Amino acid sequence: MWRRLRLGLLRDHDFRGLFASTTVSQFGQQVTVLALPLVAVLALDVSEFQVGLLFTFTTAAFLLVGLPAGAWVDRMRRRHVLIVCDLARAALLVSIPVAWWADLLTLGQLYVVALVTGVFTVFFDVAYQSYLPHLVGREKLVEGNTKLEGVRAVSDVAGPGVAGQLIQALTAPVALLVDAIAMALSATFVARIRKREEKPERKPDANLRREIAEGLRFVLSHRLLRPIAICTAAANFCLAAYAAMEIVFLARVLGVSEGTIGLVFVFVGAGGVVGFLLVRRVVDWLGQGPTIWISVAVAMPFGLLLPMAQPGPTLWLGAFGLLVVAAGTVIYNVIQVSFRQGLTPDHLLGRMNATMRFLVWGTMPLGGLAGGILGQLLGPRTALLVIAAASMVTFLPVLLSPLRGMRELPQQPEGPDEPDAEQRLAQV
Repeated sequence: MWRRLRLGLLRDHDFRGLFASTTVSQFGQQVTVLALPLVAVLALDVSEFQVGLLFTFTTAAFLLVGLPAGAWVDRMRRRHVLIVCDLARAALLVSIPVAWWADLLTLGQLYVVALVTGVFTVFFDVAYQSYLPHLVGREKLVEGNTKLEGVRAVSDVAGPGVAGQLIQALTAPVALLVDAIAMALSATFVARIRKREEKPERKPDANLRREIAEGLRFVLSHRLLRPIAICTAAANFCLAAYAAMEIVFLARVLGVSEGTIGLVFVFVGAGGVVGFLLVRRVVDWLGQGPTIWISVAVAMPFGLLLPMAQPGPTLWLGAFGLLVVAAGTVIYNVIQVSFRQGLTPDHLLGRMNATMRFLVWGTMPLGGLAGGILGQLLGPRTALLVIAAASMVTFLPVLLSPLRGMRELPQQPEGPDEPDAEQRLAQV
């Protein structure tokens, strides 16, 4: 009986397929997170600004196709979208080691691969978040998201250490083959899912612009979704700017090896595991609404520790700071993503997720660019200190919203325009 309770959704064949897909793709992506900027820094010897620009290309797709992606995904079978996106990303990543072996690799190719891979990632992420309610049902969304965040957290712990060693042994371009293989395996696991979706019915008067507007209106007019969007957008801007200079700071200012950089990122993964293990206890203690803002308010100041580090033991104090930031981020994401999925009607799930992704991930290319500019002007250490200080106020939109004191958040599908929706929310 206890074993059945612990396994929960993992006893379901189809959820196991999604879980396995997440596992291999997350481990593979840990390689890319380290390898792609290291290819630029070590193999091509680019400047701080060019590293920031690479991060901008990596996330620019959320601005370019973020909104129409939701409307398009709502017109397609989400399982098919996941498979196609995995295979396309695998093919793009393979091109980097091939070009490197042929002595043809350029910064321009890195920019193109980062941008086009980002486009497929946008479609994958929108379909992924919209597929989960269909696969497990709304009543099991928190369990499903918690298990998926858990495997991501575990991969965040093991992945960077392994990735660092792979990059050190194989070189960064060759190590990207690992992620390409992982993407192909991910597509295989999704293809084995048995539960099939009905193809969404195409309305005769379907209009892409109107459908995009419906998604925007649903998010921006909702008094609970709007502050979450603003908070997440601001936090992601700061985290993207921070990430753009993180590896530059470690490799150039502190002079640590690729393997040690991987070990530093193990602390980030460990923070994800800590957040995954604590999320239910924290929610039981604080309530759902307070957890959303407190997790950000407590975690972000610890980002100041890494740029204060010097070569030697203080590096690991900085790594501990990254652990706390990661733990708070996972707790925040599990609660707010589950809330958004449970609140949204089925026919709007793709557009809601795409709108949120556009708003909250669309700030990341701007953050990466800002991080590169600050790093070029102030140096990586000072840039990281400025960015970490700015991140400390990102929780304010949620603190100043009705979410501040809501111990229980509504999980039934409803829209802000329904006549009794606001009344029901006020009673929570």
